[in-house]
Amino acid sequence: MAKPMTKTQLVAALAEEMGSDKKTAGAALDAVTGVITKEVANGGAVTLPGVGKIYCRERPERMVRNPATGEQFKKDADKVVKMTIAKALKDSVND
Repeated sequence: MAKPMTKTQLVAALAEEMGSDKKTAGAALDAVTGVITKEVANGGAVTLPGVGKIYCRERPERMVRNPATGEQFKKDADKVVKMTIAKALKDSVND
């Protein structure tokens, strides 16, 4: 498996695709990240065309087990961020 692309590499690739400098590409990436974070934190969802849908899901209160000790305890309800991958992206990986 290849190493994941770092933010620096992503900004450089984005700058090349946009035909602009790295500062502009970095600002654009930070702006998109900020918008996604704000929307999902407020309970909304964001669809990135061709990539997928990022959303927040609530998990109910449940019983969990500590794998080290085997002790069971109740975990409070919480929220978790999920992402559904777009079919177009899945298909491009399997071509």
